[in-house]
Parts: sequence; C-alpha cells; structure tokens
Amino acid sequence: MSIDRELPAPEHRRPPGVSDDTVAALGKLSEALETVERARGHLYSFHQLIGHADLQLGEAVDALRDAGHAAVADRVQSELVGRNVVEGRWTFQLVEEFDDHYWSPLREHERGARHELADGRRHLFEAEMKEDRRTHGRTGHEARPGEGG
Repeated sequence: MSIDRELPAPEHRRPPGVSDDTVAALGKLSEALETVERARGHLYSFHQLIGHADLQLGEAVDALRDAGHAAVADRVQSELVGRNVVEGRWTFQLVEEFDDHYWSPLREHERGARHELADGRRHLFEAEMKEDRRTHGRTGHEARPGEGG
C-alpha cells in the first residue's frame, strides 16, 4: 500500500467543523503542557543532583574524619547529610507531589480537551504550520514519512 507523502497523515488533519480559534486554543494548551514537561525534566534533574550531592556530603564527612577533623565531620553529618530540602520532604517527595497534583491533572485536561474538541488529534496547530511553511513537492519537505518510516 502506498501513501501520499504530500498529504498530512489523517491524525494531523483538522476534523470537520473545528475552527481556527479552536486549533489555536488547543495549540496554546499543548504549548503549556510542553513547557511543564520541560519544567518536570528540570525538577527530575534537581532531584538527581541533590541526591548525588547528599552522597558527596557523606564522602566529605568520611574525608574530614580521615583527615583528623572529627568535630567538623560530626557537624556536617548531623546537620546536612540526609537533610530535608524543604520542610519534611526530600526531593523524591517533591517529584511525587508535583507529578500527582500538577503534571498528571494537566495532562488529563489537555488530553480531554483534545478529545472533546478535535477528535483527540494532537499538534494540529503545528501540523498546519508545517503545511504552510514546507515547500510542497520538494525532497526533505514531505508531509510525512514514506513506507516503513
């Protein structure tokens, strides 16, 4: 079966009756989700960096003790190693709360809006922008991949 690479895939075509304003609004909602996805990545980086730093603090405590500075080592050990980053929480708890109370609901609402307003189709705004900007008929400007792509 051959596909026409000059036509966008059906899932990237606007359903009948969907207005320009709706496509633009869904595009804004999708863009907000993408920004939160980026923020989530930074949160996970923060989580991993703080965890690594805590292990390094433990190594510093050992090195201070080995160098004969037990009192300093004891202070760092008791005050910093394993310390909460915010009241009552390590970073894994921040990640879990963010995922449960912000990221997951945003994903659900974005998905729900797409299903309610555009038959669940994703990235309609971008798909239409691609159609507007690409050079039709030119290699490297196809609407979609060919067979097996």
